[in-house]
Amino acid sequence: MTNLPPLDLNQAPTLLVGVDFGLPHFDAELQELGLLAQTAGLNPVARVTCKRRAPDAALFIGSGKADEIKMLAQQLGVQEILFDQSLSPAQQRNLERHLELPVNDRTLLILEIFGQRARSHEGKLQVELARLQYLSTRLVRRWSHLERQSGGIGMRGGPGETQIELDRRMIGDNIKRIKERLSKVKRQRNTQRRQRDRREAFNISLVGYTNAGKSTVFNTLVKARTYAADQLFATLDTTTRQLYLGDVGRMVSLSDTVGFIRDLPHGLIDAFQATLQEAVDADLLLHVVDFSNDNYLNQITEVQRVLKDIGAHDIPQILIFNKLDAVAPDRRPPVLQDSYELDGTPTPRIFLSAQSGEGVAGLRELLTQAVIAQRPSLVATDFPPGHEAAF
Repeated sequence: MTNLPPLDLNQAPTLLVGVDFGLPHFDAELQELGLLAQTAGLNPVARVTCKRRAPDAALFIGSGKADEIKMLAQQLGVQEILFDQSLSPAQQRNLERHLELPVNDRTLLILEIFGQRARSHEGKLQVELARLQYLSTRLVRRWSHLERQSGGIGMRGGPGETQIELDRRMIGDNIKRIKERLSKVKRQRNTQRRQRDRREAFNISLVGYTNAGKSTVFNTLVKARTYAADQLFATLDTTTRQLYLGDVGRMVSLSDTVGFIRDLPHGLIDAFQATLQEAVDADLLLHVVDFSNDNYLNQITEVQRVLKDIGAHDIPQILIFNKLDAVAPDRRPPVLQDSYELDGTPTPRIFLSAQSGEGVAGLRELLTQAVIAQRPSLVATDFPPGHEAAF
């Protein structure tokens, strides 16, 4: 297998660059990119932003701004340049030649983080597939030996096949092999889902922007110990547990899924299709929102966009405005439960703190109401003895 070069993750001094093209989601402070960089083990030491009407075809930012960045990087001893937007292979190659430093973009950074965090066999396969698909378009700039010609005994391409063609074919073979393995995993998942459906299971999936607190909500509801941390993409692999609803007298299935993020690489959406299928097949989505984040409205919009991309936007939702404990007193809502217009549809909303437990009892009541409303056949007439207090 061709060795793929990783980012330098040894706390490399990194300069962050963002270009404002007039789009509403531009992060003027590059806060999210900085968090992503830190999550990947990089050390952001400076931030540079500029405005343009459109990307420069050759350098994305133009030669004048590129010269400014090069001078600043030399002054600060920067080892890497990180762009908040996706760069084309040609722009990335041209920037590295101009700046004389490694240049990477938001897409590769997210792929690297996913590569570090994936734990399950399926998750690792999905990350590797997305990474191979991304890097297959950038072979020209990634290997210095690609101008060699290779041929002779054992080379399927025969004499004169370039090394880049061999590497591209090798990566193509690996992509095909991983897709076949993922297809097998997906068939296994579908079998498990059919078994759950035969048991008349009610499936609930947690979705939301990364670091919204989904895993903390999950742990609070099912008394689990799923890894939860105040960082981006703390959870990558789907975890499913059974949750007993006392007022219904039945178990429901609760799944914690990977968090979404702005400009999530499309390759990752495709590669994580099997994992995100948990959300597609859910009867109810718990959309967790970080209410303490000033940008939470844009994050809601981004989650809705991804849900539409994967075909899950029509599934009923409950909005959970989490991290109430981190909100200033003057921002606290007068009531903890109300209705929110989500894409023109009135949607139940609850404010809570999964960390402190405030409002969690109200969430359990909403879950019970949703199950009764959608699947009244699941309501048990006789509760199992000793389970009344389990909820």
